[in-house]
Amino acid sequence: MLGCVLVASLAVVGQAKAALAPGDKAPDFNADAALGGQPFKFSLSGALKKGPVVLYFFPKAFTSGCTLEAHLFAEATPKFSALGATVIGMSRDSLETLQRFSVEECRNSFAVAADPESRTIKAYGVGLTLLPDVAGRISFAISPRGQILDTLVSGDPEEHVTAMMKAVQAWRAANPNP
Repeated sequence: MLGCVLVASLAVVGQAKAALAPGDKAPDFNADAALGGQPFKFSLSGALKKGPVVLYFFPKAFTSGCTLEAHLFAEATPKFSALGATVIGMSRDSLETLQRFSVEECRNSFAVAADPESRTIKAYGVGLTLLPDVAGRISFAISPRGQILDTLVSGDPEEHVTAMMKAVQAWRAANPNP
């Protein structure tokens, strides 16, 4: 019931606008994360050494929109991987919650990071208008040099995978041998 109330509240408080635009430097961060239920330390700078990163923020694990978005990113993760990209989701949820979410909804396909103190949410400027500690549904494609390639602010979970895939594909076409 609380999840339903939160989802309804999120619709009322409004979406944030992304503070970062293409060409901006992505703030580096380290976070506790989970992949396949296993905790680990995620480092954006470490992931960028391997290729581009798709960082998507979501409001609350196990809510309908966030579950749909996780399923869609899980289905697309092999295509992102083939392009050399890492996918990571982030929310204010606890690591324990995200360990379950990484198995049940992310289908062991990609990592999700915990930001319980909203440090990264604030650094990226993705907090909801009236709940600035809660992430809006905002995605970033980040180049290995740490620059924002593309940003999407949309309440529609399906748009995020499509937009981030196009951004990574365009980066790959321009950088065939990075």
